[in-house]
Amino acid sequence: MARSDSLVTVFGGSGFLGSQVVRALLKDGHRVRIAVRNPNLAFESQTQGRVGQIQRVACDVRDAAQVAAALDHATAAVNLVGVLYESPWQSFADLHATAPATIARLCAKAGIDRLVHVSAIGADSFSPVRYARTKGEGEAGARAALASTTMIRPSVVFGRDDDLLNRFGRLAAMSPVLPMPGGGDTRFQPVYVGDVAEAITRTLADPSTAGRTYELGGPEILSLRQILELVNAETRRDRGLLPLPWPVASAVGLMSEPLSWVGLAPPLTRDQVAMMKTDNVVSERAAGLSDLGIEATGLEAIAPAYLWRYRDGGQFADMAPA
Repeated sequence: MARSDSLVTVFGGSGFLGSQVVRALLKDGHRVRIAVRNPNLAFESQTQGRVGQIQRVACDVRDAAQVAAALDHATAAVNLVGVLYESPWQSFADLHATAPATIARLCAKAGIDRLVHVSAIGADSFSPVRYARTKGEGEAGARAALASTTMIRPSVVFGRDDDLLNRFGRLAAMSPVLPMPGGGDTRFQPVYVGDVAEAITRTLADPSTAGRTYELGGPEILSLRQILELVNAETRRDRGLLPLPWPVASAVGLMSEPLSWVGLAPPLTRDQVAMMKTDNVVSERAAGLSDLGIEATGLEAIAPAYLWRYRDGGQFADMAPA
């Protein structure tokens, strides 16, 4: 099928990863329908395609009728919906477990056999951690409804608007210390958002990826301590690295969680602390970026391009005084 004949519905296409996925799909010639609760949040993508190449529709993935409408006449779909913490309005169970099964079931009903579902490394239906358990349940539900679903499991994703380096950069700009739950030994394999978007686009273009699972990580495995050291270096700060024993980190998470009740993002939750007790790296035998013909982009190649904003003086930090 020619790209111009394809219509890809992207659920959650207005966020950090979603905007990059939409851009990659447009570049590959697809028509794209961005299905999000608030279509106005996807306004930046509207100018990236040709006239008529982008459509924005209102869709709450918890509403099957709205999901079905968003899939009308689509030839493929991508599900990017997910949250990092729960709130009274959004639960892991609804968005991570139930919604993927709903989308896959309605894809199958509509005759759509190409669905890419973005999950996470560590997804496990039997995990004691709610985030990982519901991610695992979502994978199982999607595959049960549509066996051809392609699973994408990224490690922590970085890029200009990420919630990884930007969070620590903001903290470095105002705090004398950077906390390290568990002593900072947890290992991550940060993957560039552009590489994840390209991987999703390539799986849609390649029928042989149907039904497979890909774990995406960057070229380096870094401990939390090493990531914070990089933030210190790029922001030109000398913040102390403060080890937080797991019980203390959990207590901080407990005290932070009520922020979500008033619409604010908690800096840490107990669930996030629990997840950090396990390394977040690509499994040894898992298919990954290289299997899709993508050379992974390193953290140090991208981070300086946006961490400068947290330096004293920002973009003018390197200017000599008058």
